[in-house]
Amino acid sequence: MTDSALPAADRIPDLRSDLLAAGLSVDALTRLWGEEAAEALHRGQRVPAERALARREPSALATLARLFVLGLPVAADAAAAALPALGVDGAIALGLVTSDDASGTISAAVDLRPYGFVDAAGPAEWWIVSDLGELALGHALPEDHVLGVGGASLTLSGLMLQAPVESALDLGTGCGIQAMHAARHARRVVATDISPRALRIAALNLALNEIGGVELRLGSMFEPVAGERFDHIVSNPPFVITPRTDGVPAYEYRDGGMVGDGLVASFVSGCAEHLTPGGVAQLLGNWEYRGTGDGLLRVRDWVDASPEPLDAWVIERDVEDAVRYAETWIRDGGTRPGSPEFERLLAAWLDDFDSRDVRSVGFGYLLLRRAEGTPTLRRFERLHGSLGANEAGLGVHLGEALAAHDLQAALTDDELLRLRPVVSGDVTEERHLWPGADAPTAILLRQGGGFGRAVAADTGLAALVGASDGELSVGAIVAALAQLLEVDEDALRADLLPAVRGMLVDGFLRA
Repeated sequence: MTDSALPAADRIPDLRSDLLAAGLSVDALTRLWGEEAAEALHRGQRVPAERALARREPSALATLARLFVLGLPVAADAAAAALPALGVDGAIALGLVTSDDASGTISAAVDLRPYGFVDAAGPAEWWIVSDLGELALGHALPEDHVLGVGGASLTLSGLMLQAPVESALDLGTGCGIQAMHAARHARRVVATDISPRALRIAALNLALNEIGGVELRLGSMFEPVAGERFDHIVSNPPFVITPRTDGVPAYEYRDGGMVGDGLVASFVSGCAEHLTPGGVAQLLGNWEYRGTGDGLLRVRDWVDASPEPLDAWVIERDVEDAVRYAETWIRDGGTRPGSPEFERLLAAWLDDFDSRDVRSVGFGYLLLRRAEGTPTLRRFERLHGSLGANEAGLGVHLGEALAAHDLQAALTDDELLRLRPVVSGDVTEERHLWPGADAPTAILLRQGGGFGRAVAADTGLAALVGASDGELSVGAIVAALAQLLEVDEDALRADLLPAVRGMLVDGFLRA
């Protein structure tokens, strides 16, 4: 473990004991202050939760919630009562709180809150320590801020493939959340970060939640793992596009120090040499739309330039114009709109974008796999709508989609005709007709899970999907449809087989 030694590490079991005794959990907090206050907290408003606490009887749970979740001071005797095993002195030694002797109060030095999730292994809950946010600080974030579990963290953990592997790398671990998730399916995990403080917080979270098998290393990008390869790489890298000019804060958790989208490009070019054959890298990223150019084509160029062959599946989830993008990230750092500082930073951002003729910025997911031979997967798509319902996260669907891609890519058309597919249980069909018409003007096949795709189908494809019950082969269904529709069987087969391949990969059909 590099630069992540914890002071008073022997007191962490006492902290765990106190959190368990107080019942600090996601559900308990929601019961404590109610659904509306919980939702307000997600929007950065703590007053409803504070008012709800004032109506509650004193308890260890209420004290810890006020102290660590709301970031409000508590009386020293209340803190001592809520932390009977650790004690206030132990909490100070662990760097969790500070004491104000003059007022007799204890204040949080960190944010500590429960985090619950469901993945392929089932439901679980952890406690996550991170730096205090803007709400508790009352001012803009410091540049070495260690972020807790935010929207991007939840997105990546939900996307994470969950098949068991020998080794995994979490590049840019921050508070350690992705390494903790990876440890649920990888026997060995290496987690890196450029911030010694982040590594210390990650070490605390690992110890607090009794998660082993994770090695922490200090360094930038792939430097700490030079010469090593992994079966799975995950990264929520500091991909935010920030001006590299004086006077613009560069936050360690989000700003990678490269011009434009260079950090994501660097990751793509460097990840293949750190993947085992068939190993997969998953990350979030931004890419620039310059002039009239296409941002997704820029990503394709990065993949094509990889020194080792990569399969690639890149999904763009959103695009923001340059002004809105700049506003979003300036506000994220704690600078409020309407202030002279906000306007100064916005001008710096727009100057930087103008220097490269950036008109907008795309955001999305990248799944890269070290190909064993010639790459067979090249998918660059835009999915800007809502996703399907995925209780255990999109990672399960992505894993199934990769397996289905490999299966169909290895099958000849004759072999595919012998396949006996089954329609997925989440697929529904919509038919749109003009009033009084006998035939539909449009047929849509909709997916309830996965990416919530809707596929326009003709009568033949809709009938094939409907007849896929695992008993009949694709060839038998096509032959029956050709007779029923009174069309040439060879022509129908040529029309439907590419669609069947796509339906398998996207999860409408299962082999």
